[in-house]
Amino acid sequence: FGRLLDLCHPIHKKYQLAVTKVFSKYMTAIVVATEKTARDCIRFLKQERAEPETFLALDYLDVRPINEKLREIKGAKMMVDVVQTPFAPLKKVIQFVSGNGLVCETVKEAKQIAFDGPVRLKTVALDGTLFLKSGVISGGSSDLRFKARCWDDKEINKMKERRDSLINELKDLMKIKRKEADLKQLHAQCHGTQTRLKYSQSELELIKKKHLANLYTEKSKLESELVNIESQHDMLNEGVAQRKERIEEFQKKINEAEDAVFREFCEEIGIENIRVYDQERMRQQEEIDKRRLEFENQKTRLNVQLEYVRDHLQKLTDIVSKLRETIRKDEAEIVGLQKNEEKLLRNVNEIVEKQQHLKDRLSAHKSEVTKTQNEVEEFRRTLLTLNREATKLQKEATAIETSLEEKRLRRHNLLLECKVQDLKIKLLSGSLDDISEVELGTETEGTQTTSSIYEREEAIRIDYSSLAEDLKDLESDKDIKDQLTQMQQEIKAKESTLMKTAAPNLRAVEKLQLARDKFQESIDAFETSRKEARTCKQEFEQVKKRRYELFSRCFEHASVAIDQIYKKLCRNSSAQAFLSPENPEEPYLEGIGFNCVAPGKRFMPMDCLSGGEKSVAALALVFAIHSFRPAPFFILDEIDAALDNTNIDKVSSFIREQAHQQLQMIVISLKEEFYSRADALIGVCPEHDDFMFSRVLTLDLTEYPDVDDQERTEKHKRNS
Repeated sequence: FGRLLDLCHPIHKKYQLAVTKVFSKYMTAIVVATEKTARDCIRFLKQERAEPETFLALDYLDVRPINEKLREIKGAKMMVDVVQTPFAPLKKVIQFVSGNGLVCETVKEAKQIAFDGPVRLKTVALDGTLFLKSGVISGGSSDLRFKARCWDDKEINKMKERRDSLINELKDLMKIKRKEADLKQLHAQCHGTQTRLKYSQSELELIKKKHLANLYTEKSKLESELVNIESQHDMLNEGVAQRKERIEEFQKKINEAEDAVFREFCEEIGIENIRVYDQERMRQQEEIDKRRLEFENQKTRLNVQLEYVRDHLQKLTDIVSKLRETIRKDEAEIVGLQKNEEKLLRNVNEIVEKQQHLKDRLSAHKSEVTKTQNEVEEFRRTLLTLNREATKLQKEATAIETSLEEKRLRRHNLLLECKVQDLKIKLLSGSLDDISEVELGTETEGTQTTSSIYEREEAIRIDYSSLAEDLKDLESDKDIKDQLTQMQQEIKAKESTLMKTAAPNLRAVEKLQLARDKFQESIDAFETSRKEARTCKQEFEQVKKRRYELFSRCFEHASVAIDQIYKKLCRNSSAQAFLSPENPEEPYLEGIGFNCVAPGKRFMPMDCLSGGEKSVAALALVFAIHSFRPAPFFILDEIDAALDNTNIDKVSSFIREQAHQQLQMIVISLKEEFYSRADALIGVCPEHDDFMFSRVLTLDLTEYPDVDDQERTEKHKRNS
């Protein structure tokens, strides 16, 4: 049959992009009738080492039935309904390529029909945006428009063929038109001959009617007279013969006399006799008459042609008059258009001046923005410094608060011990009865209970006036501990003396000692737990701080680098990419927001971008993270699957630059536009012998110059 592109076409020009996107690789596929024909063609291509081709065999295609319910969806048409072909068998091929795909007017409708229904559908918008059932969104309108030009090229080729056929037909008509003058002359001669023939036939009929009977009577009379005349004719013939002999004799004498008379004349003009001269004159007269007749015919032919030329000239004169009138109107219109042009030029000049003014303002704003960004960066660094100082102060405050908490706890335990032992203490305010008998220091106690106890105990003020002056002068903790140890030893000595002087209640003393031991164990356990808790808290804060610093260092580097890398990948300074933590205080506990603005588009959520745009954004994130702690090499698997040719060129150029500067890459790709930019290629193919095994092919591309790189280098040198 031929290529699918040449066998069908969209019903309207607006469906060209959508049909091109859905047909994709089948645009140039070759349609054949049978599987055997396809296999023979493939075998021939292999033998000739030609480029690979895709074949669609009508008896081999597995075509799914059309879901007729999809025709009822509002705002969408079946793809098979917007493609028409003059060949009935090819409808099966179109159904195979299109499937149950739908065509929608806008991207919004296509997305809504594809994903918002009970079942996901394959849809495509008029601008070429394709929504697959798997959720992949594919765009690439620039490359798609280039591919869709094949439909227009096809129509142009048909129009060129039609033009050539019309030109050939026009040439034939011009040849026929040039012969119209001769044809008119022949028609005139034919008409005259027919007229004369008509008159001759009528005259012949008239003669037959009037004179036929008389002629038969006269014929019989003449036949009878003919017999007499024949006898007379014989007699006259004899007389004529005799007279002819005499005439010949007289003619000889006349010739001799003429020769004698015209001898000098004949000798002068160089002829034999005067009779030759007469014959020559007669021949010339006949030739003159013949030439005169030819001139008359030529005159008639020229008159007919002149009449045709006059008619044609009159038509041309009318056309020229109309053209002059049209020119006069066009000149008047041109004058009006020139006035409008002058007016528009003035408006354009005003707009250019406004544009220049806006550019100046934009430059000023850009400088202000740059200055503001520098100030923001300085403020950010200052804020980071302040945060570090605040963290340090917070740690110091925590240490002070911990120390204060220890003092309060020791004061509480001392007062509680005094209350338990019924020791009398001079107080300026408050009473020992306000002291809670709850022992503090365990992790099970509530913070609110501890705070209320400390608030009540703050009202208790001890009277230190009875203390010795040397005890009041103690300042350092060491001196206080030494004095406390000394006093405890004195107390123990006095207690031992007291024990000796009186018979104590051994059971009460034992109970008291057990209570004191238990109380001391509780105090020791509390102190140990409190120290462990304080140590753990300090270690936790250090780990938390270290974790925050490490994460912030990586995040800040990646958030700055991703924007520059995304701009390089898109080759457009208007492209933007930015990262934002969901939890600014502890960003590693929650997610990181990643958004980007594609070149020439407004801001959209990441899930609304096309597959190619998502791939480019993901690559920018990968390269940004890699730039913080570079790995020895990359392994990328088919990153170009959703990219069009334009984005493939951008990504391959960026990867090539990075590979030549700071990293190595191993890329798996099936697209020639991508792997043709590599330094080396490694391919795997099956090898058939007694059994099938894999064969590895390698090719060093550094030996072959890259034309695109050379053009970019020359362009860069020219710009420099």
